[in-house]
Amino acid sequence: MKVMAQMAMVMNLDKCIGCHTCSVTCKQAWTNRSGTEYVWFNNVETRPGQGYPRTYEDQERWRGGWRRDRRGRLRLRDGGRLAKLARIFANPKLPSIDDYYEPWTYDYENLISAPLGEQMPVAPPRSLISGKPMKVSWSANWDDDLAGSPEIVPGDPILAKVSEEVKLQLEQTFMFYLPRICEHCLNPSCVASCPSGAMYKRSEDGIVLVDQDRCRGWRMCVSGCPYKKVYFNHKTGKAEKCTMCYPRIEVGLPTVCSETCVGRLRYLGLVLYDVDRVLEAASVEDEKDLYEAHRRILLDPTDPTVIAGARAEGISDEWIEAAQRSPVYALINTFQVALPLHPEFRTVPMVWYIPPLSPIVDAVSRDGHDGEDVGNLFGALEALRIPVEYLAGLFTAGDTAVVDAVLRRLAAMRSYMRDINLGRETQPHIPEAVGMTEKQMYDMYRLLALAKYEERYVIPTAYVATGPQLEETGCSLSFEGGPGMYESGPFGEASGGPVPVAVETFHALQQRQTHEGMGANAERPSRVNLLNWDGRGVPSDMFPGGKS
Repeated sequence: MKVMAQMAMVMNLDKCIGCHTCSVTCKQAWTNRSGTEYVWFNNVETRPGQGYPRTYEDQERWRGGWRRDRRGRLRLRDGGRLAKLARIFANPKLPSIDDYYEPWTYDYENLISAPLGEQMPVAPPRSLISGKPMKVSWSANWDDDLAGSPEIVPGDPILAKVSEEVKLQLEQTFMFYLPRICEHCLNPSCVASCPSGAMYKRSEDGIVLVDQDRCRGWRMCVSGCPYKKVYFNHKTGKAEKCTMCYPRIEVGLPTVCSETCVGRLRYLGLVLYDVDRVLEAASVEDEKDLYEAHRRILLDPTDPTVIAGARAEGISDEWIEAAQRSPVYALINTFQVALPLHPEFRTVPMVWYIPPLSPIVDAVSRDGHDGEDVGNLFGALEALRIPVEYLAGLFTAGDTAVVDAVLRRLAAMRSYMRDINLGRETQPHIPEAVGMTEKQMYDMYRLLALAKYEERYVIPTAYVATGPQLEETGCSLSFEGGPGMYESGPFGEASGGPVPVAVETFHALQQRQTHEGMGANAERPSRVNLLNWDGRGVPSDMFPGGKS
């Protein structure tokens, strides 16, 4: 057993309202430069729909991910080294700009420069690629308005796999939102596809990155990724992808998409896994067994054997303790309500999802029954507005039994917690019916419904000793016996060793989540001014002569 650490994410789809705040903030932080106009490291898809880029899940067309050959070995679906070498200068399996969308802006100048006429001038769309006028006909989430419509449904690869019965019931249309980022897989096919070795997986936390200096623009990584979360920048000739905001992760901050999520549906945490079993888990014969195989890779961080193995691999006690408090491990293995996205791609993804339960309570109550009675809820699961077959096509390679078990746990939680909220005696048979204890049921409720900031994001910091020096410039006067620049220093407020801005902001935000007092500079107080003051309390130095 070789223990390694992996940063992972879980998203609760029951909470996603499709506001796209995560997409916009990610766009502004990471892809707001030339050449990335069409790039969305984070995008929110409306289901049913074709996704972004169009039909990316259809691997018969795009040939991404891995396949299992007759001898039980994993092979890249897009071909090995010789196959890639034969077409290295002409890769035919890339999505075109039409599969993404042609980015555009608007000719606002026309609004103020148009000649006087009978018609009100407009700002017509113009292509950001050619600069010519264009007609907008597709975008990153065109499905948002058309999901479930006859125009979109025929192109949905998942709907094409489920039964005819689901297709024929689309007059009872269903819709839910699916946020997507890079999966930072344990068995990434994009890394295996890269001819130049520019794609790599960090050994310390498992984040998959692109070395921009080594990238030669072969674009094999774009073809190899079955989730199509690697993009090609035509301005720089380099591949780019989601970095899981690793500069923030290293100082204990959550990703931008997590930080700004309106629904608070994202959970970030560290998991420990056995790297020696990854290939075995990704190679199981039956696709429906992949979920359980993926789950078994993740190790119990409280097991003394696992702790000893982690320490032997150089994983610090701080990281082990973070893995023990990880909300991701709890949702995947303890409560067993999180599922991987398309395990059949055999990349062992590390962004998991809690499937949406849909408005089941309202549906039961509409017929005059008690909408939160556990018996009624369990009976209504078979008549969900969102078909279980469709969810299974997304998360369990078609195994409806696993999805049904997750939905039963979520429904049981609602019924069990109603008694507590109404001050009645609890019913122990409800959690027992889904294989859980009362404590586990309540803990799951706390995590899914009431979790505070530090419970949703359990992120161990990296490079503790050198982090501040990397972010802030050092001082040549700080040596033994020298004048130094510590604390306030002799040369004014900016001298000394200021707290790194990212760390200071993090502690301010963390303080704001849990305390009523002043949040700025919570851990290592430094000078408070009007720019970093959060409005709570009155710092003694801000208003000379005033009362603090």
